[in-house]
Amino acid sequence: MIDQFINFVIRPPRADYNPDQYLWEKDFTLAGRTYKRQDLELANARGHTLRCSHYLPSPFPEDTPLPCVIYCHGNSGCRADANEAAVILLPSNITVFTLDFSGSGLSDGDYVSLGWHERDDLKVVVSYLRSNKQISCIGLWGRSMGAVTSLLYGAEDPSIAGMVLDSAFANLFDLMMELVDVYKIRLPKFTIKMAVQYMRWVIQKKAKFDIMDLNCLKVAPKTFIPALFGHASEDKFIQPHHADLIFDSYAGDKNMIKFDGDHNSSRPQFYYDSVSIFFFNVLHPPQTSSSSNKLERYYDLGDLKDGAGMDESLLYEIITGLRSACTDTASSSVRPSIPTTKPVSELLSEVAPLANIADSMASENAGLCSDEPSNLQGKPNGQSEECCSYTSSNRESWGRCSSLGGSDEESPAECRAVDNNHEMTLKAFATPLRSIQQKSPAPAKEEEKKKKKKKKKKALTVPKKLKGEKFEKLEAFSKRLRHCILRRVNHQRHRSS
Repeated sequence: MIDQFINFVIRPPRADYNPDQYLWEKDFTLAGRTYKRQDLELANARGHTLRCSHYLPSPFPEDTPLPCVIYCHGNSGCRADANEAAVILLPSNITVFTLDFSGSGLSDGDYVSLGWHERDDLKVVVSYLRSNKQISCIGLWGRSMGAVTSLLYGAEDPSIAGMVLDSAFANLFDLMMELVDVYKIRLPKFTIKMAVQYMRWVIQKKAKFDIMDLNCLKVAPKTFIPALFGHASEDKFIQPHHADLIFDSYAGDKNMIKFDGDHNSSRPQFYYDSVSIFFFNVLHPPQTSSSSNKLERYYDLGDLKDGAGMDESLLYEIITGLRSACTDTASSSVRPSIPTTKPVSELLSEVAPLANIADSMASENAGLCSDEPSNLQGKPNGQSEECCSYTSSNRESWGRCSSLGGSDEESPAECRAVDNNHEMTLKAFATPLRSIQQKSPAPAKEEEKKKKKKKKKKALTVPKKLKGEKFEKLEAFSKRLRHCILRRVNHQRHRSS
């Protein structure tokens, strides 16, 4: 029984696969662009050959280095596990590198070490990418054993731009003690610790590492790389409290995502959306000319479907940019997010009124020259416009995507619902620069009629100093959004016919 458990730790089922059958093809098309799979072999410090694959745009953009994310698989995984990562990251101009760790997949080696020796394999890969002038910055995405590997390596290399850590364990010794209970290994309680000590000795002899040294809680307080943690709430193999312990002790910028499922279940779409946003912000991939034409990039949104798993970052970029151009940017320290869990249709329906307001503002720009300062009257409890303001881009705030538990900011709809006596229209939220005079209660009906007449005649105004650059951005975003909405409507009509 003990020997079986030892094999379960250092020699789990090994993936034996055909790369041409289970990996992306040598040349393939994704989201209208062509990519290639470049297979290569690297040697680690122990002399083992590592089988690797690098997914790149084809052709590669000239004189424009691209960032790369290294995907690190779990203890029974292989580089085929990175297929989903390629789908998520390649359309954002982020290349994906994946490998079979020593002892896994098609690489050399007899045993896995749950992150200890895999850290050295990862170091070899990073060194290779550093020598490649086509690669700019590097990110790590690990799952289970791969998450521990990423964390152990990240503590030694602060130049890593960001890490996604999915289902990492805090301490291998504690994990082994938990697994004894989970898998109901029939041993008297007083002999369990003795059995673990025996397993420690056997593992150290076979796999050449000490299970007592494999402790993420020792390196987390010394690691400052931005990190996005993820863990399944029903994970029985590596229980969620492991991620909580690492998260609490982690020294760098961090966020946690909990989702339904177990250790090996597929991850939900909102989690992949959060990962995409995270890497976009920490890696800053360029928008190169080798991408599709700019007009196609901004206008060809008619084929977006709910739950299609496509990269919808462009839509969020347009929506966020429109809101930033339409609203006050007084507060730049906190950036509210665009909810990535909402389907495309809801996002388009939400911003349709903003597009109309943007167009009306464009038509009124020549005649808006009033000296009246911007002022919102009748705010309850000192409420200001900041709760309704959006900054230049939520791309710069990777941690505030909706999948991370919601934003601390109130949405415009929530702001409007604070007090029924002081309701503000959508225009007030979309264009806080304009002054809106709200009616106050009058004792007589005649005064109320007079105020209503005055209110109809009164035009919304903006300050004289309306920056030309901001207005141009507003107009451009308005056109893009209107075109996106029309394209989506036409597409739906075409399908229905």
